[in-house]
Amino acid sequence: MPGGSLYPRKLKRIDQGRKGEAPFLYQNKDITSKVLAEAFKGKTFRVYGLDLPEIKAVLPTNIPAVKVNELRLDNLFELADGSAAIVDYESEYKKEDKIKYLNYLTGIANRYLREKKHCPILRMIVIYTGDIKRKQISAKYDIGAVRITLEPAFLSELDSDRIFRHLKQKVKKKEMLDDEELMYFIILPLSYRKRNEKDSKIRESVQLAVQIHDRHQQLFTLAGILAFTDKMIDAETANKIRRAIEMTKVAQIFEEEKQQALAELEEKSRQALEKAKEEKKQAIAKAKKEKKQAIAEAKKEKKRADNAEAKLHQTARESVLIMLKKNYPSEEIASIVPLFSLDDIEDMRKELAGIMIKATQHLNC
Repeated sequence: MPGGSLYPRKLKRIDQGRKGEAPFLYQNKDITSKVLAEAFKGKTFRVYGLDLPEIKAVLPTNIPAVKVNELRLDNLFELADGSAAIVDYESEYKKEDKIKYLNYLTGIANRYLREKKHCPILRMIVIYTGDIKRKQISAKYDIGAVRITLEPAFLSELDSDRIFRHLKQKVKKKEMLDDEELMYFIILPLSYRKRNEKDSKIRESVQLAVQIHDRHQQLFTLAGILAFTDKMIDAETANKIRRAIEMTKVAQIFEEEKQQALAELEEKSRQALEKAKEEKKQAIAKAKKEKKQAIAEAKKEKKRADNAEAKLHQTARESVLIMLKKNYPSEEIASIVPLFSLDDIEDMRKELAGIMIKATQHLNC
């Protein structure tokens, strides 16, 4: 788990591991620490039987007062109610461990004092692996002036086989796991009592974890298993987890780059579509404007043509009337002014004769 030293110190120190065990080096812990620190936000320890608020943040675990040759506490979390939870993991119960917890509590309180910060309510959480049952431990430590009340969790009380079958079913169906299922997943191997059962379940859990469809959940689960089981896990399985984590991280980067590229492509496509729509709109508006201008120009041209034709007709008529007054033959007039037919000229001749008769009559009167 996140926040400094991530593994159960009680199971043996790094340089004291049994032959064949994977040396969980600090740089490897940094990998899981970074993965888990962010992923733990919003999750709870409720699945382990602890009624605690949600995790708000992962806090640093270094305690200035602790001697150099002592390892740091396992985890320190800021919870949603403002309290701070020290979380430790034990595979055996020792009464003298409570002195160690007292040192943790006073060390954390002293750190807040040195930083001139208000010390929040402190909770001492101890998660016992499948080796320990509730009746074997006492949660109280009372020496008069000092009294500590632990908040223990017992993985031995989990229905491990049923939980594993449930997780396996969801992974096979490529379904997303909820937060509680993820918390079960990373702790499940430690819920078994016998060493060979733990070893077997670690391998099974890793094999199942690499099949998780969602890469973020896969990364969290692998890092969690590695963090919780580092001193029980064999070198081959531990290295398999680390390789899977690195591959998952690379794949995750590729996936993020892919999603970013798709988002950029989608944005460019949207912009291109908007540009095409705007250009089409402008083209249609331009075409309408040009059509309107063309129609208006055509009307003007027609009007000019009509006026010219009317003027030509009037001029031709005046020429015909002049020639009629001079008694030009109709055939000759038609040859000179083809705009008028012989019938038109004869009608105009009659019209002119009528006008002359009326004029004569008017003069005689």
